[in-house]
Amino acid sequence: MRHEPFLERWLSTVVATPGLTALRDAAEARRVLLDDALRGVTLIAAEDGPIVDVGSGGGTPGIPLAAALPDRGVTLLEAERRKCEFLEQWTTELPNLRVLWGRAEEQPLETYGVAVAKALAPPPVAAEWCLPLVGEGGAVLLWVGPSAELERVETVATRLAARREEAPPGFVLLRKLGPTPSGFPRRTGVARKRPLA
Repeated sequence: MRHEPFLERWLSTVVATPGLTALRDAAEARRVLLDDALRGVTLIAAEDGPIVDVGSGGGTPGIPLAAALPDRGVTLLEAERRKCEFLEQWTTELPNLRVLWGRAEEQPLETYGVAVAKALAPPPVAAEWCLPLVGEGGAVLLWVGPSAELERVETVATRLAARREEAPPGFVLLRKLGPTPSGFPRRTGVARKRPLA
């Protein structure tokens, strides 16, 4: 990949910056923050439209995806101003990358083709935050662990005009089938306090 030195620099800066990750071992950080993010490239490349990384934190998976998919616009959506300031420094090197300060519930509906999230919230909550951001026919890709309760994610997907599709282990792929139902997104913080499933 032509951005390999850039990604190495980004990764080492994430590990060295307090408050972005608890990972301190370089090999483990590479596996979790970079290599795992890049596992999603094939799935996302099969979709159309701009990409939003919801709750980007230190920039994973969004920054590796932007480096791997230079023809796709990638927005890093982050609610913490300090993290946005960290993310902004990388936009000068990736012209397809932009940073947006805000919460998922406050964003315009159905603006993106793909929404991605990694370690954002429990998968049902992450699904509720991400689905309103993608248009009909678009997709949400969640990085999940082995304990993800897929039935609960499916319940949320159904409520938000989506369905779960086949995906490799470690991912949940949701397909948006229609417009976002009225009443969604719920007010800021409600999805976490009162999950749909």
